[in-house]
Amino acid sequence: MAARVILITGGAGGMGRAIAARFLAEGDAVVISDRTQASLDDAAGELPGVRTVVADVASVTDCERMVAEPLATHGRLDVLVVTAGVWVEGDSAAMTEAQWDHVMNVNLKGAFFACRFAIPALVETGGCIVCISSDYGLVGGPGAALYCASKFGLNGLVKSMALELAPKGVRVNSVCPTDVDTPMLAGQAATYGGGDPEGYLRTLLGTAPQGERARFIRADEIAATVAFLASPEAAPITGVCLPVDWGTTAGY
Repeated sequence: MAARVILITGGAGGMGRAIAARFLAEGDAVVISDRTQASLDDAAGELPGVRTVVADVASVTDCERMVAEPLATHGRLDVLVVTAGVWVEGDSAAMTEAQWDHVMNVNLKGAFFACRFAIPALVETGGCIVCISSDYGLVGGPGAALYCASKFGLNGLVKSMALELAPKGVRVNSVCPTDVDTPMLAGQAATYGGGDPEGYLRTLLGTAPQGERARFIRADEIAATVAFLASPEAAPITGVCLPVDWGTTAGY
């Protein structure tokens, strides 16, 4: 019998797959969700034993159906990991309503409603929620107003829900990474790099205080952090927005 039942939103992405792999290695039952069956099938090929459910977290109906999947197949839910997220950058004066809605619907609305529908099941198991936020949920960044707003909002949700759910035995935390070496980061560089994705990535690395020693965070390092926050050893930890960022926010 599996030790716990884990649901991961955005589970077909780079961080989602690494987090799923970590929990599977610990003997847990894992359900991953993402927007397309094709992406989930690709992820499942790397993650033997994982179950999948197609869901767009921007849809409240999909969020409810997504949370129902582990309850239907495993009869319980112990950990919700909110990984689904999107990035948009550019001058604020050029941003559109459609871009605002897209970022907020995925990064903030989707996170809230995934949590909202998972709460009753997590109360039953004394479970926990771990959200993937960002260092840009702790400090601002030029050209990232929409993204920052969504991640600051997510961290606010985490702190508020942590206080609300503490008497019910449910913990809520977020992980706030700087740039992580995933296909999403590569896509970001290709989209916003002005024809020079490698230069774009070098600029990102230049923000780390490590200088020539700087590198991007690995997805498995984020997975290890999530696994710790979901573990019994982290029982006293709730309401924390934990930077995993090479110290980039330490000087603010």
